[in-house]
Amino acid sequence: MISVLVTGTASSVFGTHSNTKGVSIPLQERGSPLTKDGVIIPEALGRLAYWDAAKQHAKINNRGLSNNSNSLFRRHRAPLESKSNEILWVGEIEIGEPGKKFRVDFDTGSSDTWVFSSTCVFPTCSSGKNKYVASESSTSKLQAGKFRIEYLDGAEVSGPIYAETITIAGLSAEGQWFSPVNQTNNLEDYGTDGLVGLAFQPVSTLKAPTFIDTLSSQGKISEQIFSMRLSSGSGSELFIGGINPTKYKGEITYVPLESQRKWIVKGSASANGAEGFNGNMLIDSGSIFILGATDSIHEWWSKVPGSKACPVERCKGPGFFMFPCASAPRVSFKFGTREFPIAAEDFNRKWHRIPPLVCRLRNLTIPAGTLENNRWICVGAIRIANAPANTWTIGVRFMKNVYTVFDKGSSRVGFATPA
Repeated sequence: MISVLVTGTASSVFGTHSNTKGVSIPLQERGSPLTKDGVIIPEALGRLAYWDAAKQHAKINNRGLSNNSNSLFRRHRAPLESKSNEILWVGEIEIGEPGKKFRVDFDTGSSDTWVFSSTCVFPTCSSGKNKYVASESSTSKLQAGKFRIEYLDGAEVSGPIYAETITIAGLSAEGQWFSPVNQTNNLEDYGTDGLVGLAFQPVSTLKAPTFIDTLSSQGKISEQIFSMRLSSGSGSELFIGGINPTKYKGEITYVPLESQRKWIVKGSASANGAEGFNGNMLIDSGSIFILGATDSIHEWWSKVPGSKACPVERCKGPGFFMFPCASAPRVSFKFGTREFPIAAEDFNRKWHRIPPLVCRLRNLTIPAGTLENNRWICVGAIRIANAPANTWTIGVRFMKNVYTVFDKGSSRVGFATPA
């Protein structure tokens, strides 16, 4: 393994951004809520945990980052069911000429692009997936080599490498490398046709420029900037080539990158005003929860009165923490000098029923005479994962509460209050 050392001091720059150029790609929240009569079924939390654990495993082990391995995530796998993952925001791309449409996850924690191939016969490739057919495209060019990413428990995707025209909202990256995967061994259905990576080329398994890099080098965008607004309602979007001023209000707080490999910045996380973590934070639209190594997550939860680890048999997945709903923490993240709170419904919402607990949306209730002195119990979005000791992964549970600007040209990430 190669350890990546990231150093520096977080700072912030306030002010509006003059760049309003760019194109908007509408994003749609994808996945079944897995509820019945307002109660999420017991396996839902475990499925979400496995989704994040699998992707975290791939992002660490396929990109040369050191981590503290935790066998919990292999021993207690909770398989995903078809289209059961919650929650992803997906958008539409076209591949080839003529263009064929695919619905993909835009992932700031990954650097590669892949979709399912027509030659894939694994169960994951079925269920109405859109598939790439090389012979149907006049711009398809087979490249040497093979693409492969390992996820968890032996799950992997692999396939040939092609150069193709990939178009998003009218922006076409010509000769963009990607993989139409034809092997999906042990991979459960993530509910999309594939993934577009928005991180950096040095961590690309394909060893090729990313989609944003290609657009920039071909003069399709004037600045290597994209921004995201994620919302449970309408209005979610990926904005490529600039910043959409209608999606945020006030000023943007910019924080310098700590790495030229990933969207990592310095930040801190607090509970009830008490700082529980200060270090590197990977801003990752492909992760659901907020993830960190065991020691740092335990330290953060020590700031929450009455909190304790949730046993795997209750939460159906490892790494979660429970706390009394009556004393739910005020959770915030600080970048530079500015605090960004997480709404309660994003920190302890959409959990599941844990026998004999009944977990309703936003709350867990305990029937009389069962557990924890008959208190209501909640489960939080900050959880343990296989991760480097000094880096947290900040997923969509936080990103829903900010407008996020990814500015590669200026080596910084910006945060603002959503409009």
